[in-house]
Amino acid sequence: MNTLSRAVHLIIVFLSISACISAQANSELNTLIENRSKANLPEFFELLSIPNDSTVAADIKKNVVWMSQALDKRGFTTKELPNNGKPMLYAEYKTKKANAKTVLFYMHLDGQPVFPEQWDQASPWIPVAKQKNADDKWEEIPRDVFFTQKIDPQSRVFGRATADDKGPIMMFMTSIDIIQEAGLQNEINIKLILDSEEEKGAPSISKIMNEHRQLLAADAIVIHDGPMHSSNAPTLVFGNRGMAIATLTVYGPKENLHSGHYGNYAPNPAQGLSRLITSMKDDDGLVKVAGYYDKIKLTAQDKKILASVPADEKAIKARIGIATSEKVGDTLQEALQYPSLNVRGMKAADIGVKSRTIIPSEATAEFDLRTTVEADGNYLLKLLKQHVIKQGYYLVENTPSDEERVKYSKIASLKSPKMTTPAARAQTDSDVANWARKSLNKAHSDNKASSIVQIRTMGGTIPTAQIVEALNVPFIIIPMGNADNNQHSHNENLRMGNFIDGVKGMIGLMTTRFN
Repeated sequence: MNTLSRAVHLIIVFLSISACISAQANSELNTLIENRSKANLPEFFELLSIPNDSTVAADIKKNVVWMSQALDKRGFTTKELPNNGKPMLYAEYKTKKANAKTVLFYMHLDGQPVFPEQWDQASPWIPVAKQKNADDKWEEIPRDVFFTQKIDPQSRVFGRATADDKGPIMMFMTSIDIIQEAGLQNEINIKLILDSEEEKGAPSISKIMNEHRQLLAADAIVIHDGPMHSSNAPTLVFGNRGMAIATLTVYGPKENLHSGHYGNYAPNPAQGLSRLITSMKDDDGLVKVAGYYDKIKLTAQDKKILASVPADEKAIKARIGIATSEKVGDTLQEALQYPSLNVRGMKAADIGVKSRTIIPSEATAEFDLRTTVEADGNYLLKLLKQHVIKQGYYLVENTPSDEERVKYSKIASLKSPKMTTPAARAQTDSDVANWARKSLNKAHSDNKASSIVQIRTMGGTIPTAQIVEALNVPFIIIPMGNADNNQHSHNENLRMGNFIDGVKGMIGLMTTRFN
């Protein structure tokens, strides 16, 4: 064997040995992740048992105290950030590595309101574990079994905030436990802020971020919120839609009228409201409000990113239970690039046991408008107002006067809160995006099928823009929950396979140097 051949042989042997050592290290780390995740399940259940509706200040305070203690014992320095009785929580963990960058992680500790009677368990605040039985029905796993048996990736924990957003918070703390137990080294300085009012539109996050700008200063922001791609592959999201709210009321007679005495004579505002709503969208779901989509121009590069997202449109329709989708975009991902106009609720008198034979005096619909970077809330609300006027309606600020009622045949009011949540979008090739890709690839290197899914814009709304505006640094959104988690609804859940993968991903982020 000549010198060159011997050198090549030695390199091959070295790489083989290195690969074996790496595989063994990965196996040991995966075992530790499994064991620590299982050991932390009682703590997770304890956290989920604390109600966290952000309208109840006392419950928010309990969550902040619990999480502060949980982070303190893991070596974090914590501080409550006062917020009108509903404090936010700040935590910090410094690495010993020299010249390390600082990353601010954002999550939220509050949750949506609950209606216990809708849940398939004793209480949304008493979390339960479930698995599918032979009949494909969810069946409860006793806690003592769930806490001790090997984790089944397909099993799930049900309860309010399991996925949105206490699950990621528990993944975060579990990843810290594992890094410390494994003797790994954090490659970044960690800062954490837990929002207490995200589910109410994050009305105070801008104020808090600006008041504590120096404390929260970082080189980049990572947001853990929202659902992953439906494949449960590691997911990077580069933006989110914003939101504006509008309340439309159509007025009829001054008082509810007897439908026998005045039917065929007094116009019914419920039918007027229905016609007005129908005028806003066509049968394909396209918004007919003039100019609504005009500012959205997708480039060839944009469409390439959208096309790269795995999509089984047939499976998506089957999962959510629809036969056909609206035609705003060719795919779900393309549809999310446009502003939406959604009727989120309607009210006109009563139905069922409370129904009466009346012509109601008014009918109301509430809308949520998902906005984009190009078409913000103020722009869309102005177009909506112009549309209502074009349909022949006289707009009033409050209940119409007697003079207005006899003068105008069509009367309505269109109101919206002054605050709208702006949309946000990041560059796909930023330093934080490249670091996140590198981190997730490393974390999931033992699963070659887990190629990263990159999403241009997430459909939901989170306060990314307000956070980024205060610090003026790049961001990336890394969701960890399963796509079918029922967030904001009853039977919210977190798939345990997502919990394990989330812990892996966070370990990857914390142990990968950010250049």
